[in-house]
Amino acid sequence: MTLGHALVPPDISEEINKFDPFTAVELEPVVPESARGSRLGSVPRPLRRAIGPVLLLALWQVLSATGVLHPDVLASPGTIARAGSDLIADGTLPSAMGISLQRVAAGLVLGGVVGTALALVSGLSRLGEDLVDATVQMLRTVPWVGLIPLFIIWLGIGEAPKVALIALGVAFHLYLNVYAGIRGVDEQLIEAGQSLGLGRWGLIRHVVLPGALPGAMTGLRYSLATAWLALVFGESVNADAGIGFLMNQAREFFRTDVIVVCLVVYAFLGLTADVIVRILERLLLQWRPTFTGQ
Repeated sequence: MTLGHALVPPDISEEINKFDPFTAVELEPVVPESARGSRLGSVPRPLRRAIGPVLLLALWQVLSATGVLHPDVLASPGTIARAGSDLIADGTLPSAMGISLQRVAAGLVLGGVVGTALALVSGLSRLGEDLVDATVQMLRTVPWVGLIPLFIIWLGIGEAPKVALIALGVAFHLYLNVYAGIRGVDEQLIEAGQSLGLGRWGLIRHVVLPGALPGAMTGLRYSLATAWLALVFGESVNADAGIGFLMNQAREFFRTDVIVVCLVVYAFLGLTADVIVRILERLLLQWRPTFTGQ
């Protein structure tokens, strides 16, 4: 008598055959669903993540070498690498990066403090929400890039309008996410804290703020992305230093290689900032288990 295929561990199947010699069990290996996959799954993850960019660079180089992409339209990867090396060698690129980083840091600190403070006032108090939220939501709908002319009139053409533009974009993202994080705290956690004898400030410190931290970290990631975008716009207006200044100079001389180098630098700085925030999330949100994919 044959029972057919059975997903039975080897030790159990041997016991079955020992006591019932007329029973033949064909073993089929039990493979976990997470272990099933293509051969690509055995490749280290950093290498898998590099496949896309490498293929894109290879295609770009082939199109440039065959003349499909004209140098005046887009320089080849080799030309861009040489331009970046020259800018680093003469100190132009490191100096520009330092100035741009200072602008982003100042705008991030200023916008972060303002946005977080307004979110705390609005999220922790109904009176604060009535006084703050409507005004912030109204200002948020105004395109902040369109405020550049006003910033120039109010603050001049120095560093102040550039920092203010970055701070404005950062403040709105942090406000929205911190406010949503505060108001998204489970009401049952508040009741549990009250039953344990926590007062208002105890609830805010031990329940509300930790519960709002995931939203705050999300807001920080959005704020950093917006900060680099605002920097691009800010440095395109009467800038005499920085990465945006290099891009404007390269545009006047049709240097697409220098323009792409500056764009790569923007992308690299933004990616580095995002990695730092991810590390902070892992350190500060260890208590929150999350799905990481299969």
